[in-house]
Amino acid sequence: MFANGSERNGHYWGFMKSRTFLLLGTFAVFLGAGLFWCASRFNLSALEQPGEVETYLATKAKRWLVGRSARGLVPPPVENPPLARMAGEMTFGGGCATCHGHDGRTPSAIGRWQYPPSPDLGSSSVQQWSDAELFWIIKHGIRNTGMPGFGRIHSDEEIWNLVRFVRSLREAGKSPGEKSSGPN
Repeated sequence: MFANGSERNGHYWGFMKSRTFLLLGTFAVFLGAGLFWCASRFNLSALEQPGEVETYLATKAKRWLVGRSARGLVPPPVENPPLARMAGEMTFGGGCATCHGHDGRTPSAIGRWQYPPSPDLGSSSVQQWSDAELFWIIKHGIRNTGMPGFGRIHSDEEIWNLVRFVRSLREAGKSPGEKSSGPN
């Protein structure tokens, strides 16, 4: 029937191309349907608690992006940590307490109802940031989290003072005004 076999090979490759396109098309339809289903279930409301996957991915992305950004040029910290901490506490009370609460550990109503909620600044999730990362977060803020950037209204020295204050909150049982017993 086929004299030299080339016609048979041509039909075979044509069949394989058709089959490949059919499989890819089916995959694309299922992928599109899955994405549509996920998008239809996504809730953009800031009043609803986000799902575990969204929270996990957002947290991982935030940690990576802040860590990468803080490796850039960050000015050196201020000297005299006890005075810096006290100055930071005064600055904190003037603006940060609106969301993080007056003690830095108990977020206000505003801080509790934003997404993500304002964290307890003495918690391990905050204290695990490096000083440079905390400086970067306070100076630049983090989009879509409620954390504004203060780099246009506070000097680098004032921001370092805030970092010292935040570090003083890691000691459980101490009020913000109490003297720290260890290094900040």
